[in-house]
Amino acid sequence: MADDFFSSAATLARRIRAREVSAEELLEGYLDRVDAYNPSINAIVVLDIEEARRAAKAADDAVASDGPLGPLHGVPMTIKESFNLAGTPTTYGLLPFRDNVAVTDAVAVSRLKAAGAVIFGKTNVPPGLADAQSANEIYGRTRNPWNLDRTPGGSSGGSAAALAAGLSALELGSDIASSLRNPAHYCGVFAHKPTYGLCSSAGHSLRTRHAAGDISVIGPLARSAEDLETEFRILADASHERFPGQYRRAEERKIDSFRGLKIGVILNDDYAEVDSAIERQLSRLAEFLRGEGADVRVGWRPGLDSQRVHEVYELLMRAAISQDMTDADIAAFEIEKSDLAGPKSQLRTMFLQGVTMSHREWLRLNEERHAIAASWRGFFEECDILLCPVLATTAFPHDERAPAWRTLTVNGRDVPFGRQLFWAGYTGAFFLPSTVAPVGFSDDGLPIGVQIVGDQLDDILCIRFARLMEERYHAFVPPPAYAAPVGAPS
Repeated sequence: MADDFFSSAATLARRIRAREVSAEELLEGYLDRVDAYNPSINAIVVLDIEEARRAAKAADDAVASDGPLGPLHGVPMTIKESFNLAGTPTTYGLLPFRDNVAVTDAVAVSRLKAAGAVIFGKTNVPPGLADAQSANEIYGRTRNPWNLDRTPGGSSGGSAAALAAGLSALELGSDIASSLRNPAHYCGVFAHKPTYGLCSSAGHSLRTRHAAGDISVIGPLARSAEDLETEFRILADASHERFPGQYRRAEERKIDSFRGLKIGVILNDDYAEVDSAIERQLSRLAEFLRGEGADVRVGWRPGLDSQRVHEVYELLMRAAISQDMTDADIAAFEIEKSDLAGPKSQLRTMFLQGVTMSHREWLRLNEERHAIAASWRGFFEECDILLCPVLATTAFPHDERAPAWRTLTVNGRDVPFGRQLFWAGYTGAFFLPSTVAPVGFSDDGLPIGVQIVGDQLDDILCIRFARLMEERYHAFVPPPAYAAPVGAPS
């Protein structure tokens, strides 16, 4: 059983179906690892043990009776704290919602349970899901299992840390500003940001909503690309009236090698400089793919103004999050925006413009957004896959400063933290799917990932590209401090 806790969820499901291991044994093994290892990283912050034990027993009973078994049958997993799990708190890391206990499951949680998953806990987030760190007044700070002095990312930071440390078999997260992608990059795991609108976000909110939020999506995090595809297919609504051709197109775009694929590679950007450690890893990947017979073109990208693309994303994203702000909050932000003498960073300025914009301003930006999306569609008529950085740096040290006043060190120079969002928004506001896969490490031993971007609805193509990379180039590696079985000498 020692190796089971870093196995893929698909492998665990196969072993349960073959009666090589029981769901109850796996659950208890993961709970033992949580007891042993979670105190050091604080990734799993809510446990639902008794309900999980009941579900694991029911899963084993179904195996014994040759009952119907789902693709995740009996697999123990956790979910991001912001998803409703009946009987557990959904707080978004905000003190006023400390006692907000969910009555029903989120749609995504219901689908995972129906697929056989045993959900035993929830993982940490930043307040309001609004930082690339996962620390809040309710649950405390989550640490990166590769280096406890570094962030695991956010807002799905607890999710990625739990996976990397082998505390859970699979995870469910969300993304509006790289919240799936940056934790995967920082912690050395896989994640997939789906095409906008494919996966229901109902039940991923502090209040009842009938309309999906702009830009924001939900999606899987895992230790393997196979698991990304398994969970994505569970979460995605194949009958969605907006995307009736999703699965037909996905099968048409199946790939089994890199040969002949037309691949664009972006190593850096003048507007959002990338650290040399990340640029080196992407260059090595490009050379490998060229050696595999792919048509690799470094610098091939749409002819878009990077700064303007970032501004459109940033303003639309801030407008989207304003939906949950109070009238008093917005009034205060209007006053701050009108105070021309007050100190403001670029990030703060765009925040204030975004959360206070008029509907007419939003409509104009939305039209510009769709024009940019059309440029992406034209680009993907020629290009199969675009590879680009996930972020400008590896995981940064814990930082108590507010994001608006935070800096990051890129190639030895301090740069505004807000530029980190460029790589989130470059594709994020324009409906495109993006898979993050690990590609290597920096000289100081921190994980580095790549962003694998495809055309709208090419989700399976992106994930299967990541799976080929996993098989032929680089796979998940456990952090050394967490790789040992519980009770074994470290």
